[in-house]
Amino acid sequence: MKNSYSESYKAAGVDITAGYRSVELMKGHIRRTLTEGLENVGDFGGLFPLNTAGIKEPVLVSGTDGVGTKLRLAILLNKHDTIGIDCVAMCVNDVICCGAKPLFFLDYIACGKNVPEKIATIVGGVAEGCVQAGCALIGGETAEHPGTMPEEDYDLAGFTVGIADRSRLIDKTQMRAGDVMLALPSSGVHSNGFSLVRKVFDTEHCDLTAPVNELDGRSLGEVLLTPTKIYVRPVLALLEEVRAKGISHITGGGFYENMPRALPAGLGVKIAKSDVRIPPIFSLIQERGKISEHDMFNTFNMGVGMSIVVSPEDVPRALGILRAHGEDAYVLGEIAEGEGVTLS
Repeated sequence: MKNSYSESYKAAGVDITAGYRSVELMKGHIRRTLTEGLENVGDFGGLFPLNTAGIKEPVLVSGTDGVGTKLRLAILLNKHDTIGIDCVAMCVNDVICCGAKPLFFLDYIACGKNVPEKIATIVGGVAEGCVQAGCALIGGETAEHPGTMPEEDYDLAGFTVGIADRSRLIDKTQMRAGDVMLALPSSGVHSNGFSLVRKVFDTEHCDLTAPVNELDGRSLGEVLLTPTKIYVRPVLALLEEVRAKGISHITGGGFYENMPRALPAGLGVKIAKSDVRIPPIFSLIQERGKISEHDMFNTFNMGVGMSIVVSPEDVPRALGILRAHGEDAYVLGEIAEGEGVTLS
């Protein structure tokens, strides 16, 4: 790269040497994720050897997502080391709803100005998310957008590919009335609803670092930037021993939009509101924003990051497996004749 330098391009706002520096800084993070021992950072494509041993009919499952306006809080707090975990989580948590194991991940960062140390910190979070998910970070792209974004701004998106055996894909048509829905607790707001959160707290002008009594003395910024939980390992462990009939990743749209996606026609789920373990941050959002209960459950995860439907006889074993893998899972509701989600 010795001769790769353009004074004219730099004058226009793009320093290509900063891009090279970013790649060098992020290589150490990427090495942590390379499950198959391949490294080709800086090449034109990411390599991944596909091992289908033990899989009779391989099916690739893909997912892509971003972090949304939660990024604005990271920018305001100048804290960029965990936002990449959110990006990975939003993708890998989706593909495991099909019963797939995430294989690899790629990220895309658009920024107003490429500050190599900042970009490497962001990618460090992406790498940590990949480690938690057991997938490899095999490539990505950083694009400098001078004149279209303020220098301190950036956006982050990602893409994952997983694999499953067709015979073991989640089949919601096997669901029956009387089946049980389990809840896997969220770590907080995760990565959805932040346009509303930012409006409620006026995050552009409030002190995000001040302790908040309702949050047990933690600051609003600390609580809101808590990374999205990655459920890959506990869910895959469950699927090794228990047949799940439906899995939902609870994201934007909350209970009312996400849970029905994993239910077949003619079946709904009945949930007692008193059984939902709601973290304090959601009560604070509702109170400060004067938000209706319906809108809260239709916007946020309300403390349930993922739901899983199993047969009644599998409930004890399913809870035991999930708890053995660090998830304080609990019974959330019951499948019943009807449509959608009924909260009572």
